[in-house]
Amino acid sequence: MSAVLVAVVLSLVSTVAYAAAAVAQERLASRSPGSGTLRMLGSGAWWWSVGLNAGAALLHVVALKYGPLTVVQPLGALTLVAAVPMGARLAGRRVSAVEWRGTALTLLGLAAILVTASGPAPDDVLSVPEALAVAGATAALIGALSRPGARPGLRHASASGVASGVASALTQTVTVAATDRSGPLLSVQVVGVALLVAAFAAGGLLLSQTAYRGGLGGPLAMVTLANPLAAAVIGLALLGERLQGGPTGVLLALAGAGLASWGVVLLSRTAPAAVPADDDHPVAAVLALEPGSAAAEPALVPRPHDPGHLTAATR
Repeated sequence: MSAVLVAVVLSLVSTVAYAAAAVAQERLASRSPGSGTLRMLGSGAWWWSVGLNAGAALLHVVALKYGPLTVVQPLGALTLVAAVPMGARLAGRRVSAVEWRGTALTLLGLAAILVTASGPAPDDVLSVPEALAVAGATAALIGALSRPGARPGLRHASASGVASGVASALTQTVTVAATDRSGPLLSVQVVGVALLVAAFAAGGLLLSQTAYRGGLGGPLAMVTLANPLAAAVIGLALLGERLQGGPTGVLLALAGAGLASWGVVLLSRTAPAAVPADDDHPVAAVLALEPGSAAAEPALVPRPHDPGHLTAATR
């Protein structure tokens, strides 16, 4: 088996794991819309979704060892393709035509952006002052996106994608600095930037959990779009990267951003009402680990011949 094929296989498995984690987070958020962070941290099912995310990230890193970034990174967008039908299957419904159209537009737009931004790996890394400046600007942007207001799902998803994208960009600095034999392994640069990576990665995960309370498709599409865009901004502004194709590449990137934005809008308009989960589904099995989950609680439904009377029915 060739190295590139190994990278593709690992990337596809990583994509499925990311999608399963997103679906599990969305189901947990819809079942406990008012639960706080502390209660969520005490949830066994939530930690299973965190484990799925961590496993997916590890597979992604290993895939990058065997294949080039220009092959591995675009495959990450397939998370949206896997998560939308997976979420629909878990909810006991079919994927609507609008959802397929929104998914296709988002992926086409993201592909156009990735094509123009896919160049050789940069030789430069962020200095400590640059990393701190990026962290400060990102924290301010996340704070602005997280404020109360309209469309909190998409805004929290944007904040999550930005946090994850910045964490990815900072990870490169940690990796290069840690493997550079010109300095100590645990230098101030390595330790300090590694702490920033951990903070933004955890923040991105918590923000995505909040975003999924309003549905899966739109927020996940926004996370998928904002992540590489945030990393690309850092690369273009601070790491000397350039868009491929000159003016034509810029126009292609802008067209891709427009397509992807329209896809996100379509997906955000098709958030279906939650329905009982199928216990045979693997993600449902993860959710069943949580005591007192909605799958085990009785629901109040009207009797067929007595609409005014409520009785308990097992889901």
